[in-house]
Amino acid sequence: MTETKAVRSETRTQIVQTALRLFRERGYEATTMRAIAKEAGVAVGNAYYYFGSKEELLQAYYDQLQDEHEEACRAVLLRERDFAARLRGVLRARVDTMVPYHEFAGKFFKFAAEPDSPLNPFSSESGSARSAAVALYREVVDGSSLKIDDDFRAELPELLWLYSMGIVLYWVHDSSEGCRKTYLLVDRTVPLVNKMVSMSRLPGFKSVTRDLVKIIRDVRA
Repeated sequence: MTETKAVRSETRTQIVQTALRLFRERGYEATTMRAIAKEAGVAVGNAYYYFGSKEELLQAYYDQLQDEHEEACRAVLLRERDFAARLRGVLRARVDTMVPYHEFAGKFFKFAAEPDSPLNPFSSESGSARSAAVALYREVVDGSSLKIDDDFRAELPELLWLYSMGIVLYWVHDSSEGCRKTYLLVDRTVPLVNKMVSMSRLPGFKSVTRDLVKIIRDVRA
């Protein structure tokens, strides 16, 4: 049974890696499930056994990228207690794990940007990767020495995820060598985020923070 599970896992990984390579080489639209199965050395029916569509293959890519991100930022989360250092390390690790897929991301972004696309990061199909990402930013907050009100603390991880999505959007369009400008954007904006978050407890900003929390919860409802 263990061997069978190992074989299935290996086959699944092979299909995903083959699909990503073909998406990069041929484009997302031009790549068929039949072509993916042929290149991966499996029957078409077997490919559909693991993935019902190309969209499901990209969801597997999202999950894989999230796993790689969590592994890449584990060291900084174990080492740092300062909120800004933790956030900066996690965001830079995010870019680190995305860089190998930069050309590919630019090609399929137009599909992910469609509001009704299952590839949209806000879609129900992307829920698993999105929840894992928010949980990671919750770890950034809860493992830090940051002192903020409980209501704001509860909503901050999702706000940080939205902030990270802005970084990702910039990265997709970043043509600088090695995505240098994206790393610069992270380094320059994290101190600002840290200042704004830290100021949330000041008397003049408490009401603003409460209003922000209410807006988030009203929109989510």
